[in-house]
Amino acid sequence: RSKVTKLWGNSPAGLFGYSHLLGGYSGGQAEYLRVPYADVGPIKVPEGLSDEQVLFLSDIFPTGYMAAEFCDIQPGDTIAVWGCGPVGQMAIRSAFLLGAERVLAIDTVPERLALAASAGALTLDFLEEDIYDRIMELTHGRGADACIDAVGTEANASASWDSRWDRIKVATFMGTDRPHVLRQAIHCCRNFGTVSIVGVYGGFLDKVPMGSAINRGLTFRMAQTPVQHYLPTLMGRIERGEIDPSFVITHRATLEEGPDLYKTFRDKQDGCIKVVMKP
Repeated sequence: RSKVTKLWGNSPAGLFGYSHLLGGYSGGQAEYLRVPYADVGPIKVPEGLSDEQVLFLSDIFPTGYMAAEFCDIQPGDTIAVWGCGPVGQMAIRSAFLLGAERVLAIDTVPERLALAASAGALTLDFLEEDIYDRIMELTHGRGADACIDAVGTEANASASWDSRWDRIKVATFMGTDRPHVLRQAIHCCRNFGTVSIVGVYGGFLDKVPMGSAINRGLTFRMAQTPVQHYLPTLMGRIERGEIDPSFVITHRATLEEGPDLYKTFRDKQDGCIKVVMKP
């Protein structure tokens, strides 16, 4: 076994753009790419559905749906979602599709919070209020029934000491990830609740309160999304009109405009949430 395998474990699948840890396939964000085993992924699109309606079956819709499915949602449940980017937006709507009574959407970008609110979520700005205190207030001290981390390693700094410490460690090469959201999700989850993790973590996490999770009987569910598994179910939901994933598109562009829009998305400018580029 290689040193990488001993460190990370066996690779469960091949993913584009995830280095040799997951197959060594080049990323798909390019004008040209090689698609090995190309007969594995295709699915027939029913008549009457547009490209934009089904485009996000390739990743973000199955990922957001899986995040909500992991929560084992029951009638009356409150689901908290950290991160209102594209995957978080899909998780919010998927939670409602699966029967959540209330969804709490946590972010600080106004356009993202507005889009979450348009789905019926109650929005919380982590720079304006203490998320733990607010969730406890909204749930009468119980905590959310399930918490979804749709952020992962790229968590932005808040005023909390642990968030600032994460950034210092990464900046000084003493750490690889910033798991502030995961810590907060654990603390905000009710006893015997579920923490669903679809945000990507690339290395080893520091100061994750496992003692709290064990004492309170939390369930952790996490995965890289098995997209093909979800395709028939989600295609059916789109075809029946239960959801139109194209709601998340904020910008449409040509390939020539792509480089500028990468910067726009990175810097969270111009209300940019999801870009679709057409040749």
